[in-house]
Amino acid sequence: MAGHHGLKVRAVMAFHQCGSRPGDPCWIPLPRWVLEEMDAEPNLAYTDRIGQRSKEYISLSCDNLPVLNGRSPIQAYSDFMRSFRDNFKDFLGSVITEVQVGMGPAGELRYPSCSSEKLKRPNSAPELGEFQCYDKYMLASLRACANKVGMHELGYGGLLRASSLFQNVEETNFFRSDGCWNTDYGRFFLEWYSGMLLLHGERLCIVTKAIFLQTGVKVSAKIAGIHGHYHTCSHPSELTAGYYNTLTRNGYLPVALLFSKYKMFLCCTCFDMQDGEEDGSSKSSPEGFLRQLVYAARMHNLSVSGENSITRLDDRSLKQVIRSSRLYSVGAHEASLSFNYVRMDRHLFDPHNWPRFTRFVRQMSDAKTFQAKLDFSGRERRLYSMSATDKVIRSFVYH
Repeated sequence: MAGHHGLKVRAVMAFHQCGSRPGDPCWIPLPRWVLEEMDAEPNLAYTDRIGQRSKEYISLSCDNLPVLNGRSPIQAYSDFMRSFRDNFKDFLGSVITEVQVGMGPAGELRYPSCSSEKLKRPNSAPELGEFQCYDKYMLASLRACANKVGMHELGYGGLLRASSLFQNVEETNFFRSDGCWNTDYGRFFLEWYSGMLLLHGERLCIVTKAIFLQTGVKVSAKIAGIHGHYHTCSHPSELTAGYYNTLTRNGYLPVALLFSKYKMFLCCTCFDMQDGEEDGSSKSSPEGFLRQLVYAARMHNLSVSGENSITRLDDRSLKQVIRSSRLYSVGAHEASLSFNYVRMDRHLFDPHNWPRFTRFVRQMSDAKTFQAKLDFSGRERRLYSMSATDKVIRSFVYH
């Protein structure tokens, strides 16, 4: 159907749970056979310091272990993608033009430091998050690394002085301005914790590129738009998610370098968000986060695919997308920027929304036109805006 109507498809290889609980509008847990293995061996799930386990995604500490009925998680992900390639080979490169590989909770390269559903609520108070390094496999890795450098106290309980989810940043031993995050102890732990995440991402980059080599599709992966507490020294919400980004360290350069190395597209949200839309006490900055991430991508000539964080069609939100896109448009040469309008629903086609949206597309697309037809109350109305399939620097994928 997509091919018949001249549309392009971005296929998402989703290896994560969708929704937070049964009864949610969209509830898709991990496959039953995976959950059965998790029930038999709880350490396949990410675990925090108080023993809470997340079943949103299999712990990266098990990547190469035969814990799934004789297969490793990386082998299971590879088998799935290989089957997809073989079954849809006739559409790859023509109708299916992009494959996005899931790398963690919500498909993002991160730890489940807090639930994905909470991260989707831009106006909720951001949590500090919990470090997810307490399953036995993560602790074994930490212990080996700690013993190698003589930091034995770190090897038997993870980060002992970390905080709780809702503490004030300056009241924590680890995250406060002069806290442990900026000591030898903290730097070692954060290097290990973020390094494990990057290693997981690299494993998936390697197998994904090999599977889709010479198929004509672009391959992308997604980074979380975590901007709570961005204007603090330690950036706690980013640290617990696995991004070693602080006042003194750029944590997005290593991610951009990884994706650039394997010629992956970088997908990220927050293009529609502005500073000041949330509770100021959290020192949140979606604009600061996005600026830093986009500049890291530009430094490594990495193509970026932006997204809106929530479904909004007001002028303020759409104008912010245009401003955010301009962060990348100056100085980027070989790489490209695209924008994916996600969570499209019937409200997009309301008479008061559709003209606004087509005007937005036209502004983003340098005034090239396509003819869109929509019937309002029996009257056909023609609107002009950019073709979604034109090969221009700023392109659109609607889904």
